[in-house]
Amino acid sequence: MGPTVVMLVDDEVPFVETMTKRLAVRDLTVLNAFSGPEALEKLEKERHVDVIILDVKMPGMDGIETLREIKARYPLIEVIMLTGHGTIETAIEGMKLGAFDYLLKPTNIDQLMTKVQEARAKKRAHEDKIMQARLQEIALRRGD
Repeated sequence: MGPTVVMLVDDEVPFVETMTKRLAVRDLTVLNAFSGPEALEKLEKERHVDVIILDVKMPGMDGIETLREIKARYPLIEVIMLTGHGTIETAIEGMKLGAFDYLLKPTNIDQLMTKVQEARAKKRAHEDKIMQARLQEIALRRGD
């Protein structure tokens, strides 16, 4: 298994830069996007993203709209919502729309790492199930 690939989506540049450094030293491959549209554009090219860390509050396309689009296009990618104290309700709404979990900002890095690892494990388990189902289908077609 290769490194875990994480995309950090937040409009606050200093936060993204700091978090990128903190995650990279923990053996994660980190991609950045500073808006929902930029994240979706990058996901077109970067097909191997495991987990997206997505801020709820962003100008323009907010975290919930971005989450909807991610889940519609890439249902296996797990999304962890980042939320401030005023937006917990929105994060809970995100959970209903398929987010893996949410964390409060400022984020505890160890807690975030645990969530990222759990989310990646869930994604890998889904991929394994899909692979097994495809193999079974092929075996049935061949009459094995």
